[in-house]
Amino acid sequence: MCGIVGYFGPAGTPQILQRMNDCQEHRGPDGAGTFADGPVALGHRRLSIIDVAHGQQPMSTADGRYVLSYNGEVYNYLELRTELEQLGRSFSTDSDTEVVLHAFAEWGTDAFDRFNGMWGLAIWDAQEQRLTLSRDHFGIKPVYVAQVGETLFFSSEIKSILATGVYDRRPNDRSIYRYLRFRIHEDGRETFFQGIERLEPGEYLSVDASGIQRGFYTRLREELAELATQQRPYDDAAAAEYKQRLTEAVRLRLQSEVPVGTSLSGGLDSSAVAVIINKLLNDGDATTKSVGAQQNTFSAVFPGSDNDEEKYVDAVLDICKGHVDSHKILPTADEFKVDLRDFIRTQEEPLISSGPYAQFQVMREATKHVTVLLDGQGADEMMAGYIPYYFVYLRQLRAQGATAAALELSKSLDVLYRLGRFKLKSKLKGNKSIPGERLLGDDFVTTYAAERYSVEGANLKKRLIEDLFIGSLPSLLRYEDKNTMRFSLEGRVPFLDKEVVKFIFSLSDEAIIKDGWNKRVLRDATRGLLPDLINRRRNKIGFTTPQSEWFMRLKNYFYNIFLSESFASRPYFDQTEVLHAFEGWIKGTNTLDSMTFWRLLNVELWLREFFDEQPDEADAEPRLKTDLEANADKQLDLTTASGASVRRYPLRTELVSRDDDLDARVNEHIDAFFAALEADPEHQAALAGKRWFFFISEKIVAITQGRSYFIWDINVGRSARILSKYVTRTPAGIGLGSPFTMQLAIQEVGLPRVLYASAGGAVGKAIGRRGLFYELVGNDIRAIDGPTEYSAYPSNVSAKLAPKDPDQVASRLSAAIRERAPQAYRDTFGGTVVMDANDIGRNVLGSDVKGDWTRFEEMFADNPLGQSTEQTPMAIVVEL
Repeated sequence: MCGIVGYFGPAGTPQILQRMNDCQEHRGPDGAGTFADGPVALGHRRLSIIDVAHGQQPMSTADGRYVLSYNGEVYNYLELRTELEQLGRSFSTDSDTEVVLHAFAEWGTDAFDRFNGMWGLAIWDAQEQRLTLSRDHFGIKPVYVAQVGETLFFSSEIKSILATGVYDRRPNDRSIYRYLRFRIHEDGRETFFQGIERLEPGEYLSVDASGIQRGFYTRLREELAELATQQRPYDDAAAAEYKQRLTEAVRLRLQSEVPVGTSLSGGLDSSAVAVIINKLLNDGDATTKSVGAQQNTFSAVFPGSDNDEEKYVDAVLDICKGHVDSHKILPTADEFKVDLRDFIRTQEEPLISSGPYAQFQVMREATKHVTVLLDGQGADEMMAGYIPYYFVYLRQLRAQGATAAALELSKSLDVLYRLGRFKLKSKLKGNKSIPGERLLGDDFVTTYAAERYSVEGANLKKRLIEDLFIGSLPSLLRYEDKNTMRFSLEGRVPFLDKEVVKFIFSLSDEAIIKDGWNKRVLRDATRGLLPDLINRRRNKIGFTTPQSEWFMRLKNYFYNIFLSESFASRPYFDQTEVLHAFEGWIKGTNTLDSMTFWRLLNVELWLREFFDEQPDEADAEPRLKTDLEANADKQLDLTTASGASVRRYPLRTELVSRDDDLDARVNEHIDAFFAALEADPEHQAALAGKRWFFFISEKIVAITQGRSYFIWDINVGRSARILSKYVTRTPAGIGLGSPFTMQLAIQEVGLPRVLYASAGGAVGKAIGRRGLFYELVGNDIRAIDGPTEYSAYPSNVSAKLAPKDPDQVASRLSAAIRERAPQAYRDTFGGTVVMDANDIGRNVLGSDVKGDWTRFEEMFADNPLGQSTEQTPMAIVVEL
């Protein structure tokens, strides 16, 4: 397997080609090559599989007319080579690459329909000055194109086009909308990048001086539809023929000069591949040389999870005992969090769920042992592997007669129940239904309100064809290509042998679903090879993750993403509605599922990865400071508005929780500060004889008093949701612009007083008097804080009230400080100040110092503390 890049047109340069080729090194670490001729240039990265010693690319014919850059495998290349030799063609290598090259030289684009395999390729015809691109029948291997001015760029990965430096990267808002609204992607030429398209399955593109021509070299979709009308009777002979054809498809995909293994999920499809290989091993078949004496299998397992399929994996391993070496990978939520950026970068475009991360982990392990991996991709889309196909088939039967539909329904009830049980349970609990579009930005929804997406709902074979080429399989093949190639692996999919697919569609529908059993022909073909535990499985899981369990574990992390300024600034989301919905999902009070939130998260993280400016790694590291230094970008000294000079020493602390003893924590840091001062004569001199104060953030006082609440523990009422919409949100999320903080305000002073203050605030705005709301509402409501993106956990997912009795807290802390401070500094200690300070304003909430507190607020005019990575919620302040 390999990677191809190149261009046709005047904007291309050797430097651009090199950048394009370099950024897909993972697709082909075994070699690289380039070719240029006039307006065209081709690049190639090689992962050597067949004819390892030869087959370097770009490869040209002996006369130099045709030059090929090719990514893929054509499994019937030996048969084609014999035919081409009979036509007078001669070969100098044993590679399938050379067969592909000569086939095009002989037959042109008609050659592609003769191929049985997977590919994305580019061929330059120097005589006609024409570049031709092609993608395999099912789209197993990708080809991306982008027209930039008069130049066409192409590649196996989108990142290569981004690396040109001439493509103006912009998100495709239509694709984003259809993904968020309808859960679809990969359903046509458009990608999530405006101006970058993919070749569709079975499509070719030709470009020369006259322009671009696109078309399909195959009638495979039409052929399948025609075959579906034949309805060849299904019987034991048909099952036996299918078994023989599938076995041959597996044998063809064992052709390799490097080690071959199997991706084993425990489902029917991948298990079938594993046991067929095992039988070939037992039979001493020559093609198993690439497998070795032991078949390497790779499985993701999740002990204790509803998604775990380990017992099914073990059942296959028992069948293969003596000829199998099993590798089990145990992905975790914490690993998912660590890998998330790499995973999203690898996939290049958003995914429907986090499920392919299990495959990502499997491929990371597999690359340590093999270079080629077979799996069961594609079987679901040709043999009705998903539960919704039952409904399609039942509608089809109902149109043919009520009796047949009723009989099939009676045999399928247990399967259909599994689909509806969660919805039924949710309705019985009275959970609210939230339309997905309510989570999206109003203008965004309005712009794309005319978008629609419909699927075939009453003809089984038509629906399967639709999903093979549009609705389902294209995205799964993209996941597989990106995950395998990220770790320099070749993935092979024997179920997508085009002759095998044709055979299935020639059979009657009863070969696909009968008596409540889907994949009937595969079950019949593997009876005796597979244990009944798998052959008679009714529950479909597949390579996926326990997403809901993981999201609940990572809810703090994901909430922080939804809370972020970048998420709030996107035109795609309604942040307030998303936060409300996520809170409800955590509590189990709405019918939304983790898939909805994954799509929102995926778009946000994808935008950050591919469109937002990336911070330098050094900037991302927290700055650790001593107690005698200022925070980053802040100053120790300040001259206040009243002309006084002060020095502020921010004290770095560990994170504070409600279980902490505030007095003990303060005493610990007072002792540490004076110990540091003792070793620093310069700062000793600055403090000697000067009046000094202890400042403490109201946030940590409230936390230790138990007045901080996780947002999902706050029962937000309708009044809070309505009122919060009329409050201006600050960039940092401070104040009552959140339903959570407004609910706390209502609980603290009562709804009547909040309504009274709101009315007064509205009058105040009209007459130009600001802050009247907070004057009228009282009770330090202005100090209520919502979750803020940059705060340290748990403040990033919490809302809090003002501290209780801040004057008394200040007095108590001052008494302890006077006892602990060194004798030389006791008499000059002025007292404690409980401060609510941020970048927007300062407010002293309490102090044991008599007199006007305005001067203390002036001392924090530049907000010198920090409670995110700085973790400095306390300070010693000296009047110089």
